[in-house]
Amino acid sequence: MTATRDALPGGTPSTTGWTTIPRWTTASVPGVDDRVSALPDGMTPMLGERARELGVPVSALHLAAHAKVLAALSGDRVVTTARLTAPGRYPPCRVTAAPGTWRDLVHAAAHEEELLGGREDPRADDPPGTSPRSHPYVLLDPDGYGPVLPSGAILCVTVTEDAGRPVLRSRFRTDAFDGDAVARIAGYHVTALRGLLDDPDAPHDTQRLLSDAEIRFQVDGLAGPPAPLPDLRFHELFEERVRRHPDRVAAVHRGRRWTYRDLNQRANRLARALLARGLRREETVAAVLPRDLYWMAGVLAVLKAGGSYLPVDPDYPPDRIAAILNRAECRLVLSEPGSTGNLDRAFPSEPGSTGDVDRAAPPPRSPLVVLDAPSAAEGGGDGSDLGIPVPADALAYIFFTSGSTGEPKGAMVEHAGMLNHLLAKTEDLRIGAGSVVAQTASQCFDISVWQLLASTLVGGRTLLVEQETVLDVHRLLELVAQEQVTVLQVVPSYLDVLVSALERAPRPLPALRYLSVTGEALRPELVRRWFRVQPGSRLVNAYGLTETSDDTNHDVMHRAPEDGRVTLGRPVRNVRVYVVDDGLIPVPLGATGTVAFSGICVGRGYVNDPERTAECYRPDPHRPGERLYLGGDLGRWLPDGRLEFLGRRDAQVKIRGFRVEIGDVEAALLRVPGVRDAAVVVTGRTGHGRNLVAFHSGDPELGSDRLRHLLGDLLPAYLVPARCHRQDPLPLTPNGKVDRKALGALAEAWAQGDTRGDTRDDAGGDAPRPGTEERLARAWAAVLGTDPATIRRGDRFFDLGGTSLTAVQLAVALDRVVSLRDLTASPTLADLAALIDARTGDDRPAGHHPIDARTSDDRPAGHRIDAETT
Repeated sequence: MTATRDALPGGTPSTTGWTTIPRWTTASVPGVDDRVSALPDGMTPMLGERARELGVPVSALHLAAHAKVLAALSGDRVVTTARLTAPGRYPPCRVTAAPGTWRDLVHAAAHEEELLGGREDPRADDPPGTSPRSHPYVLLDPDGYGPVLPSGAILCVTVTEDAGRPVLRSRFRTDAFDGDAVARIAGYHVTALRGLLDDPDAPHDTQRLLSDAEIRFQVDGLAGPPAPLPDLRFHELFEERVRRHPDRVAAVHRGRRWTYRDLNQRANRLARALLARGLRREETVAAVLPRDLYWMAGVLAVLKAGGSYLPVDPDYPPDRIAAILNRAECRLVLSEPGSTGNLDRAFPSEPGSTGDVDRAAPPPRSPLVVLDAPSAAEGGGDGSDLGIPVPADALAYIFFTSGSTGEPKGAMVEHAGMLNHLLAKTEDLRIGAGSVVAQTASQCFDISVWQLLASTLVGGRTLLVEQETVLDVHRLLELVAQEQVTVLQVVPSYLDVLVSALERAPRPLPALRYLSVTGEALRPELVRRWFRVQPGSRLVNAYGLTETSDDTNHDVMHRAPEDGRVTLGRPVRNVRVYVVDDGLIPVPLGATGTVAFSGICVGRGYVNDPERTAECYRPDPHRPGERLYLGGDLGRWLPDGRLEFLGRRDAQVKIRGFRVEIGDVEAALLRVPGVRDAAVVVTGRTGHGRNLVAFHSGDPELGSDRLRHLLGDLLPAYLVPARCHRQDPLPLTPNGKVDRKALGALAEAWAQGDTRGDTRDDAGGDAPRPGTEERLARAWAAVLGTDPATIRRGDRFFDLGGTSLTAVQLAVALDRVVSLRDLTASPTLADLAALIDARTGDDRPAGHHPIDARTSDDRPAGHRIDAETT
């Protein structure tokens, strides 16, 4: 495809949509400054010769270079800038920098210059409700009329002379850029000019604009701090701890306490039992176990024996268990009698098996050997350390995640990556000998590894929290206080529940030093609420992928960020994070790109899946001999060295010719005070007037017009949603993600004038009766994100989309008048209302019933999330 000119009518910034470039300054001080960058000796006459050869004015070469730079900084292929054509006159100028040659781009720029005469200049007053910051633009002055910096412009690049030498003089607003950033942009312009001089028929889209120094800074200067890695594996460091303090408590579960000696001896017995059944080096061992002390011993046993650990939830459907074990070619399983039901159905038992059970899967699979972990651990055999050599690049574990094709994929992580991550946790969360780390995550969630093992590296204690306690937030808080938990980790959806509970019933948690949050985007409003209820605890926003040994970035917050921006923080020890283009070349600092990971964190690949491995695990072009992992997340670097998350690559849309990152708009929405959660969808069809529609929860007084006005101070005009709707809470899918499809359908219906909110039939029977039933229906609707009028007496909470954690949110909203067990025992609305009446009586006037007022709080009760993501 060649570069083409996109016809542009005359207009002001508010109608043309200026290309904006990322701001880059650590000190946002209003003002104007200048920077001068010399053009290389001999470049000016060479530009004249090239212009004559191409039959264009020299200014077209500068416009082509300018368009290339703006495209690289903004990520847009269609760029709109202002072009100074005479003193005080600067009409808009649009060039499409699609893939093609420099010659194509230069001719597109020249054609655009020919049309400038009929254009209006962007000096009109800003329309009502906007500000210059809502559409900041960049100005090119190739003819030396400047320097100027009109209202609304943030940068003007002038081609002129200084002391007889050709230079680029850049005038800029100091609240948008610092001098170094402007110097880099001028350098990009010079590099682009060199490219079109070197070979006008070379593809401009593969031209690297960044200097070697900037590439090196991004590769090395933004990397996590280098730190030595012990020439020992995790289990060997654990064994050192056992020798130093064998009688110190290492793990606690349901009041049962194992010392370091207890845990080590049981793990050693289990390891020997696995070896006796033929475990080979790096062979996969599935742990189909509940989250208890024997699970912890089993994980250690697999590592000590030189195998690789594969967690499998006993409650997984049989087909899922079979798919995972078959993909991993797993024949050894650690389990216990109460956890083999679905495993039995996945691999039917052979007749006559006793003790260790051999199950024959469909041929040509080897028989499955299932070892009873508690019996082997307590069997009284040799409990001494095995001393089996395990290299640093040996496989440590495999975690399966859902795949885009519907088949789970198993990410393989090596010992070095696992150990580095564990050490990063102990360092950044200050885990030490007196620390107590709560293990709350599902064994099939990769964060379970560090929750389980990190404290034992440093002589601390692991508290295994059973799921029943996790699903009762008040019991969890009691346990955290009782066991003096110092480190706790949850997903943001559960943090919402936790904060709501503390807001309703404040209680001190003096031992809790760090609360880590991961798995979902963390909303600024939730951060502010956390520090209001727990100002003495630090909040850690952790980010990483299963394929990168779990977390690669930590943002440790002592207080709510003043600018309302919650970031992913900086890379952890020995980890490199890049923000790259499609060619794996770092994008300019501050520009949006794909987040890639390099260094010790990168795993081995997907087990027995070379095709998907080759797609995502690539050679690192910046560090020969190393590999990088290319995920689908988008991000950008901030001037203080932190990484900002901007959504997924597949969340890109086009609005009026401009590429819009949905994450960009949502991030701005979340910075508005009073917005608790937000999602943006697109209505209309391409070419038929597409619009952004925002849905948000939070302050009911925040009207659409006011919200759009506030967004106008944060975003270019074309990024401000056409409509904003309060939807409290936002609907979620069964796995706890925002249901964008449902929001899209709702937006489309509203766009067609259909305001009906209830299309379901009366399958649940009669409407709720006045009194407790009506009040309870409102409470259900608040946590389920539905209209109370759609709920019937015979409806069941879980049939309406409720989950175990939605039930927790309901219990919190009702101050524990009902529990998760009550919702199971009395599943219909009528049954549950009758239970509440029996407990509390229903003779109190409206407004004084136990469930009155608690559901009328402007703050939503929370979000529906899977128990597995806790």
